[in-house]
Amino acid sequence: MKRFGLWMLVMGSVLLYGCAGMTERPPEEVPVEERGPSAEEQAAMAAEEEAAEGAEAGAAEMGGEFAGSPLEDPDSELSERVVYFAFDSADIRSEGKELLAAHAEFLANNPDVSVVLEGHTDERGSREYNLALGERRAKSVQKYLVLQGAGRDQLEVVSFGEERPVATEHNESAWALNRRVELVYSGY
Repeated sequence: MKRFGLWMLVMGSVLLYGCAGMTERPPEEVPVEERGPSAEEQAAMAAEEEAAEGAEAGAAEMGGEFAGSPLEDPDSELSERVVYFAFDSADIRSEGKELLAAHAEFLANNPDVSVVLEGHTDERGSREYNLALGERRAKSVQKYLVLQGAGRDQLEVVSFGEERPVATEHNESAWALNRRVELVYSGY
């Protein structure tokens, strides 16, 4: 029991000695990077966040516009950048024409923007045939965009043929997804 009392005395002294150096510094002595925001700063930050959320909600309720590039607006027609084709065809379908008309208008209004037209095919046919078909598809899109007002110098045609499939299955639904021209804007 004597040993236990001595041990308690030693541990108590160590504890008291260690805590004695732990005095709280006045706020003005605490470096700025160690201090958290003051109550006033926290209230101001909360008010700013609330105002920003309210503005976003108000803009959404009032049909507000997307603040970024129209190419990045998920609700914009320009966010869709793929035109699909029928088997062994380079003819643009009606839904593709609507999409391309929006892109042509955007390009006409933004002459400093350029786009690469990447032609793709499904896996059927020889490699050479598919490269040529992918090029015909991309040139068909290029011609349509120019007729709708885009500048020819804004458009570059590339064919990948069957080399970059988006669907790897061997069925009609996969092949339909691979028969496409992708519009790849530079810098977006």
